[in-house]
Amino acid sequence: QKCACEFLGVFVLVFTVVCQSLSGAAFGATSIACSLMVMIYATGPISGGHLNPAVSFALALSEKMKWSEVPVYWITQLMAGILAGFMACSLFTDTVDVAPKDTYSGWHAYLAETLYTFMLCFVVLNAAGSKRNNSPTDGNNFFALAIGFVIIAGGNAVGRVSGAAFNPAVAIGLDLSSHQKGVGNGFLWTLFELVGAGIAAAIYRDVRPEDYGNESDLDTYKPALLSKLLSEFLGVFFLVLTVGLNLCNGSAVTAWSAAAALMCMIYSLGDVSGAHFNPAVTLACMASGRDLINTFDGLAYMVVQVLAGVIAGCLYSVFHRSSLKETSPITLTPGDGFSIYQAGMAEFAATALLAYIVLSCATVAHAGSQKTKNSFYFALCIGSCVTAGGFAVGSVSGGELNPAVAAGIATASNVFQPGGLPAPMTSFVQLGLYELAGGLLGAVAFHATHAKQYVDV
Repeated sequence: QKCACEFLGVFVLVFTVVCQSLSGAAFGATSIACSLMVMIYATGPISGGHLNPAVSFALALSEKMKWSEVPVYWITQLMAGILAGFMACSLFTDTVDVAPKDTYSGWHAYLAETLYTFMLCFVVLNAAGSKRNNSPTDGNNFFALAIGFVIIAGGNAVGRVSGAAFNPAVAIGLDLSSHQKGVGNGFLWTLFELVGAGIAAAIYRDVRPEDYGNESDLDTYKPALLSKLLSEFLGVFFLVLTVGLNLCNGSAVTAWSAAAALMCMIYSLGDVSGAHFNPAVTLACMASGRDLINTFDGLAYMVVQVLAGVIAGCLYSVFHRSSLKETSPITLTPGDGFSIYQAGMAEFAATALLAYIVLSCATVAHAGSQKTKNSFYFALCIGSCVTAGGFAVGSVSGGELNPAVAAGIATASNVFQPGGLPAPMTSFVQLGLYELAGGLLGAVAFHATHAKQYVDV
């Protein structure tokens, strides 16, 4: 039964990838993400819904799967991927080859596959494998949604870099079914995907050491500050990296991709650090009281968040240098025809909404269920704010809604700026202050609408 589930799930996924790639239909990454999500929900209770040799590898390394089962899973997954690749290609007159895209070189593709396979496996481990986040006695029901949305984030970010496989069954299935164009890259992609999976398993142990301790202590476990800071770093890093890579590759759905990255990381790490991933949100949590976070931890969060944004900005600037938009500057400036005041007010309003939603959906008791104490909607609501705000005010201010994102874009534009044009850091300071002020407004609005939260405080 387990093998049948893995075979069917991978077959559907790879068949969707090939058909989507060759038909050129819109929202390709979303289509593939949906196929992965529904097949994980369908097969998860039986086989675990790995549907990816890299995921099986990460789970085994993390002691979430027996090593004796790994070869059987791998063989099943690879057979399904290869068969689906050939069958899907038979419907078209072309095939999908595995190779660096556009103007990128091999090492860009290898790095892209490593990074986003890491993200995929890390989300699987946290959303599906964690003893606290997905307890055997009270499991969450968002695990497959979180995993699927990694494909929306990564697919739009690096689809034009490596093809965004993030899965050896996809890479090898596409490589062999396009053998007329050459064979070999699929196996190279697999190597770097397994590296990403291995790094994810290693860092998972640092974020969730409680999984490897006494299970009787799980109910009272409180994450250490270092685990919280690592959680915040990872969340902001992948958010800013995803935003930057979308901008480098001329994506029309940057806000959607960024929202997906934010959502899946919040689902993964919400019970570790609170998954603020935004200095304005951290400030809102501090201002709202209720002992959500103390001043020292809050300031530490903000420093780490900005640092993560800066590092991610430096990394995506390397991709910008080799992208099709290498001659187009990506700067933190108001949109054409708008002043810094107009951009700042747009950021202020959208960030206030984001902070208010975080406080209202992630820091209060949720609308309960007889089946689970876990909230399903908190990260979906927060990510949806980024979708709404990003598309609504993106043409005015860029739609960052986050000083850490602004820091990443400002840094990247100084590391690589086409034509040597100066990249003003003043916009980062100005927009960052508007965003922090928006966080404070969100806390004020929360206090006004959720007065009962302060009755016993």
